[in-house]
Amino acid sequence: MATLSCDVAIIGAGTAGLSAERRAREAGAKTLLIDPYFAGTTCATVGCMPSKLLIAASDAARAARNAAAFGVTAPPDIDGAGVLERLRRERDRFVRSVHDTIDDIPQANRITGHAAFIGPDRLRLESGDEIATRATVIATGARPAIPGPFRPVTERRLLTNETLFDLPTLPRSVAVIGAGPLGLEMAQALAGLGVRVALFDRTRTPGGLGIPDVARDLCAVLETEMELYLGADTSAEDDGDGVRVTWNDGQSATFEALLVAAGRPPALDGLDPGRAGLRTDDSGVPVFDPGSLQCGDAPVFIAGDANAHRPLLHEASAEGAIAGENAARYPDVSAGHRTVAFAITFSRPEIALVGRRDTDELLSASCRWGGRGRARIEAQEHGAGCLFAEKDGRLAGAEICAPGAEHLGHLLAWAVERGMSAGDMLDMPFYHPTIEEGLRPALRALCRQSATARPWDRDDQDRPGSC
Repeated sequence: MATLSCDVAIIGAGTAGLSAERRAREAGAKTLLIDPYFAGTTCATVGCMPSKLLIAASDAARAARNAAAFGVTAPPDIDGAGVLERLRRERDRFVRSVHDTIDDIPQANRITGHAAFIGPDRLRLESGDEIATRATVIATGARPAIPGPFRPVTERRLLTNETLFDLPTLPRSVAVIGAGPLGLEMAQALAGLGVRVALFDRTRTPGGLGIPDVARDLCAVLETEMELYLGADTSAEDDGDGVRVTWNDGQSATFEALLVAAGRPPALDGLDPGRAGLRTDDSGVPVFDPGSLQCGDAPVFIAGDANAHRPLLHEASAEGAIAGENAARYPDVSAGHRTVAFAITFSRPEIALVGRRDTDELLSASCRWGGRGRARIEAQEHGAGCLFAEKDGRLAGAEICAPGAEHLGHLLAWAVERGMSAGDMLDMPFYHPTIEEGLRPALRALCRQSATARPWDRDDQDRPGSC
C-alpha cells in the first residue's frame, strides 16, 4: 500500500471538479483529481447537450407540423433511429471536447478510482492506497433518483436521463414521472417527435413555476401535446410487454416505457463524510457555507451538484472555482462572488427563473405575450410572466414562461446583477416588433408602483393587441 500526498484532492471530474482542479493548480497547489471513470461531464454525456439535441429534433418536427398555419404543407416523417443516431453522434463530439480538457491535466495529477474519507485530511482509494492532503473538494455530482413506487419496473423498461439517449429508436409511448425541468423538457421533446406521452407530477405546477397565471399558460400548451396529470400520486409495475402506471383513485394506463425524472440527489455513497468529522443534513449532504463552500471548519469543500444548492452547469463551474481557490489557500478561506440565481427550462414555451420572487416582500407586475404583434406573426400567442422589484424600483427577479424566455431571462438577470431599476430598463431601446417589447407593460407597472416613478412612466402604452 502506498501513501500519496498533495495540497488539494478533488473527488469527481465533472464540471465542478474540473473547475476546482484548474483553479487550485493555478493557485500553485499540487492537485490530485480522482474519478472512477473520467467519462466526461454530466452536461456533455447525459444532460444539457443530448437533451438539447433531442429538443432540437422535436422543434424541427413541430415546425413542420405547424407549418399549415402559414399556408405551408409539410407533414413530418420522423425516423426515430435517425433522430437518436444524430443525437449520439453530436453528443460524442461534445464528450470528446471534455476529454481533451481532461487530457490537458498532467497524468500524474489524475487517479482512476473511488475515494473515501478516513480522516479530515486523509483519503483511502479502493486499491488500498491512501492520500494525505491539506484540503479536499467534494465534486461527485448527482445521480437519478428512483423512488420506491417505480422500482418494480424492470431495468429494460425503466429510463432515466442516463439511459434515454442510448435507445436504438424512439419508443411508441412513454409515461414521464416528474414535471420538473428535466421531465418537462423530455416529455415535450418526445411528444413533438410523435411519441404518445403522459406527464405525471405530485405537484400542481410544472417546471418549478410559482405564479398561477404563468403556470396556467404552460399547462394549456402541454394539454394540447400530451396527457397531463398534476397532483397525481403515482406508482408503476411491469405489465406484459409494457409498464402499467396507476395514479390517484385507481386510474391506470399502459406504456411502452417509463421515464423517471424525479430528481437527482447528490452522489455521496461510499464517501463516508462522518470520518472527516463532517456534519450532514437529513439528506446526508455535508453542511456547508454557501459563500465559501467550506464544510464546517474542516479542510473540506463541496461544489456543484454534490451540494444540491444550485444544481446547474454554470453554477457548478463557479462553485468549483470558489472551492478550488479556497482549498488551495486553506485555512485562509473567503466567500466567493455569486451571480444572481438564474435557471432556464427549455420547454416550449421556455421558462426563465431569475433572482428573488418573493411575492409578499416585493413589488410585482405581470406581462403577457398573447395578442402582441410578434406573437401573432409567429403563431405563438401564448406566454406570461411576472417581474419583481424592490420598493425603490430596482429589479429583483422574474418568472417568465414565453417564447424566447431564454433570452428575456438573460436580459433580466443582467439587469438584476447590475442593480438596474425598471426605469433604467425602459431607458434602453426596444426594437419593434420583438418579443422583448412584451416586458414593457410590466416594467411600466413597476415604475408606477415604486417611489421613483417619473411622469413618462405613467403613460399607458403597449396595451396587448396593439401592433
